[in-house]
Parts: sequence; structure tokens; C-alpha cells
Amino acid sequence: MNEATPDIYESDLAVDQYLLFHYGTAEDQLPYSFGPREALFYPIRCVSDFLPSIGRVERALDLGCAVGRSTFELTRWAPEVLGIDLSQRFISLANRVRETGRIAIRRLEEGEIVTELTRELPSDLRREHCQFETGDATKLPADIGRFDVVLAANLIDRVKAPGVLLKSFAALVNSGGHLILSSPYTWLEQFTAKPAWLGGRYDSAGNRALTLDGLKETLLGAFDLKLTKDLPFLIREHARKFQWSVAQATVWRRK
Repeated sequence: MNEATPDIYESDLAVDQYLLFHYGTAEDQLPYSFGPREALFYPIRCVSDFLPSIGRVERALDLGCAVGRSTFELTRWAPEVLGIDLSQRFISLANRVRETGRIAIRRLEEGEIVTELTRELPSDLRREHCQFETGDATKLPADIGRFDVVLAANLIDRVKAPGVLLKSFAALVNSGGHLILSSPYTWLEQFTAKPAWLGGRYDSAGNRALTLDGLKETLLGAFDLKLTKDLPFLIREHARKFQWSVAQATVWRRK
């Protein structure tokens, strides 16, 4: 999330959508027999699609964790997990789930009509093994230390300085550790000035500059690219309107 536009993620609408996106059941999110069901549970899949090949680790970081579902999922693989997000409201809700194991969700149906839901975190997740903190992904505390796994989902196109963020990963990830990036690369000037975009524009010679090329240019000195994978995701706006997107996930191993 971008430090210049945090109010977008503090609104009731954003909170309700993100809680449903992170904690709703399949039926909660897509109550039709048709539709892209493979796009459900994206916050879980950002972990479950990659950690089995990485294995157990000691310390993990979920950067831009929103309301926390990926952070909790990381506790299956690490005894110490830290989730950081710029939105104080998101972090407050993630901490509520950590404390109680459940969350209240307001699902918009149409107009002003909502359905009140209460959903519980799976009991086998070790929520006591994670912490949540409010913070800017591009200005982390100097004493934060290093991690064996760093996850940054839907983050690089929502910060002012994505290049600064990428360069910081070399100091955050232990040698032999892994960085997981996932993003639909929705570059918008309301979040990131165009000169700072990692891709999605034309270079000075008129050639297409793609985000994956920008990632490679910045990361390959310190990391090896191990895997690239498309990850669809679905965000419900209301009962008859959905956002279907396809993130590109890349997994990098620290040299």
C-alpha cells in the first residue's frame, strides 16, 4: 500500500471487501455454480502454491499483509511470522483475528443491503506464532532483521518507490532464503509516478518495458529467479459484480 493514499484502504468499503477476500468461504465469495472458482483463496495460494517446495523455515515476513490471511497461512511453515501493512485499520482487524480466531464480515449484496457473516480461522493455524505491525514497506525499521521467506503480494504497484522496495529485499532475505512476489502489475499514477514504474510503459527507444524485465534488472544481482506462475484472483464488489485479475507470481532465491 502507498504512503500517499492510505485513506483508500481505511474506508468501510475496502475493509469489507478485503475481509471477504481473505476470510470468506467459496460460497461467501462466489455463490454461483459458474464462474472462476480457481481464482478464490488467493491470499492462501500465495503461500500454499510455493512453500511446499521451499519447506520449513524459521522466520517469515508478509509485507503489505492487508488483513492478514497470508500471514496466518505462513504459520504452517514458520514458528515466527511478521505481517506489516500501512493501513492501521487493516492491522487492527488482523490483530483481532489473531486474538479471537474469528472475524465479522459485512458482505455487500446490492445498494445498501448487506449480509452479516462471522467466519473462523482454521484451528490448525498457529495464530500465536505471528505478529502484526503498522509500517511502510519502503521504510522498514533498521533492526527488523532477516527472514527466510519474504512474501509481497499485490504490493509493488502500490508504493511510491517500487525500485527502493526491490533493492531492500537483498538485506531482508537470508542467503538461501526466498522472496515471493505476486502482482497484477496495475500501474497507476495515483500510487506511483510513471518514471518509477517497473514496467508497463515504453522506454526512450519506444520499446515495451514489461514489469518482469524490471524485476530481473533489479533483483538478479542478488537473487536467482526460480519460478514464474500466473495466479488468478477474484474480488467480490457485490452480488453481481466481481473483479477478476491475474497476478504474476515470481519466486526468487537469495544467493
